[in-house]
Amino acid sequence: MRHLHISISEQTLSAFEDQQKVFEFSVSSALNGTGCQEGSGKTPLGAHYIRAKIGRDLPINSVFVGRRATGEIYSPSLAQDYPKRDWILSRILWLCGKQVGVNRLGHVDSMARYIYIHGTPDSEPMGVPKSHGCIRMRNTDVIELFNWVPAGCPVLIEV
Repeated sequence: MRHLHISISEQTLSAFEDQQKVFEFSVSSALNGTGCQEGSGKTPLGAHYIRAKIGRDLPINSVFVGRRATGEIYSPSLAQDYPKRDWILSRILWLCGKQVGVNRLGHVDSMARYIYIHGTPDSEPMGVPKSHGCIRMRNTDVIELFNWVPAGCPVLIEV
């Protein structure tokens, strides 16, 4: 069975097939730390699963707003035109919490908070918490992960 493990302290995402690690990627979690509260800008902890996969077959660096591809391809000039955008690029793996009261339902619902694993501009550092709550990855890495992981795949986010 395939599953993912995200380590906040190590800023890594590890992918496993059964108990065998298949690959590991450097990631960037929330600048505000960990937490599940709506509006906190924090990365939620606990058991999740991939509820939806968005962006199959789109070009690398495709831009998403509201989970919809805009038709734009990220570039430094586009970034200059929109300096305040939180860039969501290439692919989206939308997470849903599995623990009621921790990361599911009410004011702690990861899916309602739009918590994703997604691509980010290559100029953004990995291994350093910088996101608004999501798990950011290099675009080539998130595409590789997207192609490997099935919808419904378990994801555990731990400190």
